Amino acid sequence: MAKIVFMGTPGFALPSLKALLAGHELLAALTQPDKPAGRSKGLRQSPVKRAALAAGLPILQPRRIRHADTLEALRKLDADVFVVVAYGQILPQKLLDLPRYGTVNVHASLLPRWRGAAPIQAAIRAGDPCSGVSIMLLDAGLDTGPLLAARSLELAPRETGASLHDKLAVMGAELLAATLPPYLSGDIAPVPQDDSLATYAPQIKKTDGEIDWRMSAVEIDRLVRAFTPWPGSATSWQGKTLKIIAGQAGPGQATPGRVTLVDGRIAIGTGECLYLPARLQLAGKQALDAGDFLNGYRQIIGAQLGGGMPDPAAGQ
Repeated sequence: MAKIVFMGTPGFALPSLKALLAGHELLAALTQPDKPAGRSKGLRQSPVKRAALAAGLPILQPRRIRHADTLEALRKLDADVFVVVAYGQILPQKLLDLPRYGTVNVHASLLPRWRGAAPIQAAIRAGDPCSGVSIMLLDAGLDTGPLLAARSLELAPRETGASLHDKLAVMGAELLAATLPPYLSGDIAPVPQDDSLATYAPQIKKTDGEIDWRMSAVEIDRLVRAFTPWPGSATSWQGKTLKIIAGQAGPGQATPGRVTLVDGRIAIGTGECLYLPARLQLAGKQALDAGDFLNGYRQIIGAQLGGGMPDPAAGQ
């Protein structure tokens, strides 16, 4: 039975943690420090911390994993392997080299495509027909280490960041459980990535959700779906943030950002074709289906929408 130190923070890491608890000896769990959340700014534990506490695991929460004290604590654990799933800090080579069999990572893309922090959203925005998970050995580069295994799936026609996240979290855990034992026994040899095929998915900022109506309706549709639930996609109307929660591309043409009425429903001009919002939310108001929104805000027809950022107060 392998002795493992697990490193992870968000909900994406939970299926992998649970898979390891079922068949291995976990020495400890590393996760990001508790962070202030909500209006009260009370400290919130990460999903991995809550699950690790429930399992009775020792927990480490270093603010800087590069600190000498953290490296020494990990060295003393004498792990066979570290397993990393969306931990949230860059790991130095000194740490990666501590366990006997290196550091194994679950990454939510088919490497070398979409290295980086936001591969799920990048795949949807690019219109990729498929995505998947990769099991790799970490090195000092950005998702550049050799591959141990990969598994793919087709994206659903209306795939969102949320739905793909959940699918890949489960798939990653299943592939990790299937890959780790043969790797540790020497039956899987790491295969170098082809760097010439690499693409990159940088970390998402809240401002990335601003809709540029000069894009095509298809591109806007992908953006809205990719950024569900975070950071959301939005524009502005009458000086207020208007969040576009769901919709789709449709035939027709109008000035980019101009709101029109087509067959009794809201349609917005884009750089190519029309975008037909299905659900909208004005800042400070509840989210509404497009028909109900039109009933309450008929004056939006003929309006010119501009840039705008998701308003945290607007909710999901």
